[in-house]
Amino acid sequence: MFAFLLVIHAIIAATLVTVILMQRSEGGGLGMGGSPSGLMSARGAADFLSRATAVLATAFVGFSILLAVMAATRGAPAIDTSLARTPATQAPITQPAPAPADNSAVPLAR
Repeated sequence: MFAFLLVIHAIIAATLVTVILMQRSEGGGLGMGGSPSGLMSARGAADFLSRATAVLATAFVGFSILLAVMAATRGAPAIDTSLARTPATQAPITQPAPAPADNSAVPLAR
C-alpha cells in the first residue's frame, strides 16, 4: 500500500511540475504555444491551468502528510540493528604495551 501511494505521489509531483511550466508568466514561460483559437481560449486555458495547479498542489500536500503518517506508524524499530556485531565476533580489547623505562636513548633538553 505504501509503495503504491508513493508511486501516485511521484506522478502527482511530475504532473504538478508540468502544469506549472505550461502556465504563462510575465517572461513568457513555456506557454501553450500556437494561437489562442484552439480548443480553449487564452483565458480559459489560464483558468484551467490555475485550477489544475491548485488541485494538484492540494493533492501533493495531502499525500505528503499521509505518507509521513504512514511511515511513522509502520511499526519499524527505532534503531536498525541489522549491522550490529554480536559479542562473539568482536575483537578482544587489549591493553597497550607499557613503554620501556629506559630513558637513555632520549636526550634531555637543558
